[in-house]
Amino acid sequence: MRRFRFGAVIRQAESGKEWAEKARRLEGSGFDVLLAPDHLVGPRFAPVAALTAAACATTRLRVGTLVFANDFRHPAVLAKETATLDLLSDGRLEVGLGTGWMAGDYVSAGLPLDPPGVRVERLAEALAVLRGLWGDGPFTFEGAHYRVRGLDQRPKPVSRPHPRLLLGAGGPRMLRLAAREADVVHLTTRVRGDGSGPDERDGGLAAYLDKLRTVREAAGDRYERLELGTSVLQAGERRAEEAWSAAASARLEDTPQVLLGTRRDIADRLRHWRDAHDVSYFVVHHERDLGVLTPVVEELAGA
Repeated sequence: MRRFRFGAVIRQAESGKEWAEKARRLEGSGFDVLLAPDHLVGPRFAPVAALTAAACATTRLRVGTLVFANDFRHPAVLAKETATLDLLSDGRLEVGLGTGWMAGDYVSAGLPLDPPGVRVERLAEALAVLRGLWGDGPFTFEGAHYRVRGLDQRPKPVSRPHPRLLLGAGGPRMLRLAAREADVVHLTTRVRGDGSGPDERDGGLAAYLDKLRTVREAAGDRYERLELGTSVLQAGERRAEEAWSAAASARLEDTPQVLLGTRRDIADRLRHWRDAHDVSYFVVHHERDLGVLTPVVEELAGA
């Protein structure tokens, strides 16, 4: 039986004190992880600084990203930042990674948005660089996108062999990569190749179950060691989508990404998705839903 875990995406606060209070409140409510997103536009803190502050304000709560956009940083830079954060948090870091996808980030910052296949290939190379630089001794890598020569970074992560690695995945290529490489596969809604929003072809129970099948087939012998997670986009009662969010929940009511109904309804549905489909890590996507989901988390955390 897979153990439930719960995370929450927290984007910002009005002060350092308020941010620390949010982190401590999550910790006291049974949440396992505070997660920060990584976008250049919109009302969000920068992840490394925010996670460092959250880790310093807590003792048990893990901190992580949902997710670092690979295109924003060379993996040697990310390896150094994450190793330092893992040390400062006493091994409580979870590194979430994705290709980078939101067109607004790229356009506003003047960055080229390459086709999805190129971004996935670049992410695969970045994973190899991260693991190499987190490891012992000097590391050399020669790829199509990254070249590293004899680099031996310090500090090394406290977590060995490396911090827990999550990959966010919605399309087949990313799902297969995550199944092969990640500790946690976080199932997301697929987005359009041009980064303009959700792919209308993705949604509903059949598509979600197909993603789970893809992960299981691609993972092979390592499937039992994987943790499967997803984001809860709506909880309790349906609300309007946030204007800045690319998540679209209208077609997801039969999936664990939309949990409508009473506290008992929600708890029962989470048990179903864990017991029947192995999805055991649930992330509250919007702070507005914490009031609905916190009692559920308090009931199920660690079960």
